[in-house]
Amino acid sequence: MKILIIDDDPAMTDLLVLLLQPTASIVSTANSGQEGVELAKKENPDIILLDLMMPEMDGWQVCKAVREFSDVPILVLSALNNPGMIAAALDIGADDYLIKPVPSSVLIAHINNLVRRGAGNQTAPALSNR
Repeated sequence: MKILIIDDDPAMTDLLVLLLQPTASIVSTANSGQEGVELAKKENPDIILLDLMMPEMDGWQVCKAVREFSDVPILVLSALNNPGMIAAALDIGADDYLIKPVPSSVLIAHINNLVRRGAGNQTAPALSNR
């Protein structure tokens, strides 16, 4: 499974890569919104993990830009615990929203759920952290 993480905080992208390492996924990272959109076009990931609060091109803009060329599942990971923000992210095209910090088992379960739904009737390879 190919996972793209877009977050302006290198410590967060490094942590997520570490959390996803046991799953044997191919994980790419981008530390800016524009870089993330370019990688999404180039690498065609199975899922995108996206932060909302980024300088220059924020997560909302990234989500809109990705939706112009792809239906890839987008899972927002944000510290913003505001129902209005959650609704806004889902309304512009995000598929799911989790509030940081999130336990790795919950993150992996949400990734599996989104990829499974995105694959339709095909059997998508599930991540396992065991």
